Amino acid sequence: MRSTFILFFCAFTLSAFAQDSTKALTPPDTFGWKHTLVSMLTLTQSSYKDWAQGGDDALAYTGTISGKSVDDEQMTNWTTTYRFAFGQANLANQGARKTDDAIDVSSVYLYKLDKYVNPYISVALLSQFAPGYTYDDSGRATQVSKFFDPGYLTEAAGFGYTSGPQFKTRLGFAMREVFTSEFTQYANDPGATQIVKTRVDGGLQSVTEVNLKIDDNVLFTAKLDLFDAFKSFKQIIVNSDNTITAKVSKYISAGLDVQFINDHTVSTRTQIKEGLGLNLSYSIF
Repeated sequence: MRSTFILFFCAFTLSAFAQDSTKALTPPDTFGWKHTLVSMLTLTQSSYKDWAQGGDDALAYTGTISGKSVDDEQMTNWTTTYRFAFGQANLANQGARKTDDAIDVSSVYLYKLDKYVNPYISVALLSQFAPGYTYDDSGRATQVSKFFDPGYLTEAAGFGYTSGPQFKTRLGFAMREVFTSEFTQYANDPGATQIVKTRVDGGLQSVTEVNLKIDDNVLFTAKLDLFDAFKSFKQIIVNSDNTITAKVSKYISAGLDVQFINDHTVSTRTQIKEGLGLNLSYSIF
């Protein structure tokens, strides 16, 4: 036991010493805070008058604000990313219906132990702004969610691997909390007899991010979030968001976004959302 501890201590010391010796060459002015914030607006409109082939007037919009704040120091890196989105569509006389609604904030604090593999702690929050509805064939609405009902909070600690700016992944022990007030189905197992408003699961979490430049003006980004609770290892919760963005000009881009969610506590089927649009974007800073 003592020899194992000594070997671990020596390996840790050598790793830290090697890291310090290489980082001494890093210009100090590269450290510190860096912020990016981008606003985006997607509009779709169609109108008909005496149109023989038929059709319905439609108006749809989606507004998005996304950003990143990074504090990169010699021995640590603290990265916080956030995305806020809301969109609606109005088709003929059906009224406005929500098409996008997201509050997505995550923060990762990483200690630079090695060039590639580093320990981290993280926290992530996911919810929505406005009430959500489902509609039957007659157009009757049934409310199924609202602001922070449900809300998802995930805390994790483990090790991350980075291979340049194009690829990074992390794996760790995590605690996933689902909190509700009125719509308790998000916190309950399907078929459960006892109703609970809050669900807490411990398990393993894996988060993988890809940022790949396909062409000079084409960017592919993907994020795969997997959570496997200790008490139900055969039911992995999957959340995958994939986007291809093509830059048309300085302020105009075309984008395709596909999101997959497989969460057995919400639905036995895989949820899929796809969006294709022409975006007006502006970098605030």
